[in-house]
Amino acid sequence: MKFNSDSEALDHFVQKYNNLKTEIAKVIVGQEDVVEQVLISIFSKGHCLLVGVPGLAKTLLVNTIADALGLSFSRIQFTPDLMPSDIVGSEILDESRNFKFIKGPLFSNIILADEINRTPPKTQSALLESMQERAVTVSGETHQLDKPFFVLATQNPIEQEGTYPLPEAQLDRFMFNVWVDYPAYVEEVEIVKNTTSNVQTKVENILNSEQIVFFQNLIRKMPVVDNVVEYAVRLVGKTRGASDQAPELVKKFLSWGAGPRASQYLIIGAKCHAAINGKYSPDIENVRAVAEPILRHRVVRNYMAEAEGYSVEKIIEEIL
Repeated sequence: MKFNSDSEALDHFVQKYNNLKTEIAKVIVGQEDVVEQVLISIFSKGHCLLVGVPGLAKTLLVNTIADALGLSFSRIQFTPDLMPSDIVGSEILDESRNFKFIKGPLFSNIILADEINRTPPKTQSALLESMQERAVTVSGETHQLDKPFFVLATQNPIEQEGTYPLPEAQLDRFMFNVWVDYPAYVEEVEIVKNTTSNVQTKVENILNSEQIVFFQNLIRKMPVVDNVVEYAVRLVGKTRGASDQAPELVKKFLSWGAGPRASQYLIIGAKCHAAINGKYSPDIENVRAVAEPILRHRVVRNYMAEAEGYSVEKIIEEIL
């Protein structure tokens, strides 16, 4: 893709982004914030954790986005008996008695890790290297994953029997923790009408993998003024009880704050949020717009917060 300037390329990105949302809306009714946050994750080279009860079209959303982006898609159903080799792949002996690596479902552009907390930590950790390094190591040999690479994991918040909480190191690798809520009444009426008839909706392909990688790099090139970076770092610092900047609410109700990766994601998320809204550089409002889904899974409440009914979202709102 060739453009005369970065600003011209960003204008083209806005046009493609709006076309993308239009195509997704053909299948996904409502959930504008969820769609926006998932797309920001993709264009920011991040990963996304979707939390919501069953039946809210989480899998359909990922399928639709993969179709609109022209990307390969793999769904991995996480179960207690799933092994790391079921995700990454394994080595087998071929006919000439040589070891041959057979790629697992992880070798796709978009990975849906369905109910990720249903599998033991050993299998969950198979995703750690791939999410950070975009590569997997098997028997001492490193295999690069396809670009772009995006993990979208789902979690059911109400059924906790037989689940394994995600370790903090795993959670920290997700850029966004997105809460998927029930549709509004009017939206649910439309969903029922659309899904109980013979109408088939075809999603048009808007982008390809090369264009997505181009836009990912373009967004990272966006300039950011120092006061926006300083605001993001101060905001994350306020979540740490030991910090002088932390308000009394944080010292009282949070046992653990966000790490530096939160500051990084706030800036790259703000860049993408600015880009989709037609800006050429992010401001503090763009940082604030992406703060909640970035901080939600990086701060840990203590027992006092739970006892007094203070949710993580309420604490983040107070910090903002």
